[in-house]
Amino acid sequence: MTSWLHEERLQAVQAEVRRSGAARVLDLGCGDGDLFVRLAADGQFTELVGVDICPHALERLRTRLQAANTLVPRIRLIEGSMTDPAPDLAGFDCAVLVETIEHIDPDQLSKLERAVFYTLRPQTVVITTPNAEFNALLGVPSHRMRHPDHRFEWDRARFRRWSTRVAARAGYSVELGDIAGGHPDLGGASQMALFTRLP
Repeated sequence: MTSWLHEERLQAVQAEVRRSGAARVLDLGCGDGDLFVRLAADGQFTELVGVDICPHALERLRTRLQAANTLVPRIRLIEGSMTDPAPDLAGFDCAVLVETIEHIDPDQLSKLERAVFYTLRPQTVVITTPNAEFNALLGVPSHRMRHPDHRFEWDRARFRRWSTRVAARAGYSVELGDIAGGHPDLGGASQMALFTRLP
């Protein structure tokens, strides 16, 4: 993925998190912290928690945070799985999953749905995932995926069906859109679902 597409994705997600009015945010699958470091420098947030299964990624994120201008008073990094979150992570204002769901085996997606939308149950959930329709523009052959660790890559229709079903069952509304580039027929390099918990 080219850097400008990644930058567009990060800007889009940060904008939605800010627009939600969230103060306490979970970054599930935070990795090295490309989004996390940005949120940590934003005075809107009072608490940030990053969760990732890879201890080396979390260590790199710790190093980045030490070198960054962080404004958030409470920051925690947790080694763990987003499909089996700690109970004390329930009730946050917002959870973000940026390019993470495609790393989960499809038969484990229902476990992720339960964890995020029933156990954690934040007011807002922001999910991005690659748009398979855009792959040809990135030079990805039709028989391959963008990353060897991806378990699936959905086109926009498949992501819409999944997001709509999850929202209806869990009591959320959902808005979907293209991000990170925009082709009139193929959409963006990524796609985003913005879930808002219903009263």
